[in-house]
Amino acid sequence: MSSFRMPQSLNTRLGVETGDAVFRHELLEEQAQSLGRAGRKVEAALAVLAAYEDAGRAAVVKAASDAVWEFLVQREVMGFRDRSAVVARYGIPREVMARIGAR
Repeated sequence: MSSFRMPQSLNTRLGVETGDAVFRHELLEEQAQSLGRAGRKVEAALAVLAAYEDAGRAAVVKAASDAVWEFLVQREVMGFRDRSAVVARYGIPREVMARIGAR
């Protein structure tokens, strides 16, 4: 008795999900969710910064720059390297960009 094994070339054409394909899909899904959370963190930090005008502004700028830096690093790990699109999309101020990565 012989068993039937689908030719490997048909696996991809017919969309048969292998363990590897399922894993990659779940990984991409988690990366997208994580990037979304990081983007919302950037939006929240920039909203606080926009509303803040007091003497303690330096701490708020640092918090915003940390959130932006984490977001940019995560994007770069995923292969997205265009920072200008992020700066334009989120309206990131120069004072925040100047502190990126500063500890």
